[in-house]
Amino acid sequence: MTQRDSNHSGPTPEELRAQVEHTRDEVGRTIDALAAKADVQARVQDQAAAAKEQAAVVKDQVADKAAVVRDEVADKAAVVRDQVAGKAAQVGDQIRGRTDQAARLIKDKTPAPVLDTAAGAAARVRETASRVGQFAADQTPQPLSDKAGQFATTARNNRAPLIAAGLVLAAYLLIRNGGRSR
Repeated sequence: MTQRDSNHSGPTPEELRAQVEHTRDEVGRTIDALAAKADVQARVQDQAAAAKEQAAVVKDQVADKAAVVRDEVADKAAVVRDQVAGKAAQVGDQIRGRTDQAARLIKDKTPAPVLDTAAGAAARVRETASRVGQFAADQTPQPLSDKAGQFATTARNNRAPLIAAGLVLAAYLLIRNGGRSR
């Protein structure tokens, strides 16, 4: 307020106008603030928009983290796969080496007469099998002959195990018969 004259006891009209204008401004600001607080729908919309933005940010962060984890898992799986393949190759090489060594040892330790006898026995088995096969083919009805042909094909496809079994049997018989002659 301005200085008053000693003869005036109340505010001047200009002072009153200034007070009224000041009060109007304060009341206007208060009403605006109360209206903003009272507009629940606008506040909810603002909060929903903020929550939506925050959810989008979190979604992006989760997607980024998932991609990083997925890449880490893929890298670790590749490392483990390579380690397993290397170890399997190493074990396979060790097994092949030991098998070759055992075969050489058996061949070196088996006396020549046993090897010769086993080879002769194998030849006799082949010859006898051929004669028996021919006899069986001549005497066997056609349906049974067809089944026998299928068996023969299977045996031809699996020669190595059959020959090995024959050699083992021949060696067993030689050893057994050799023990009796002593």
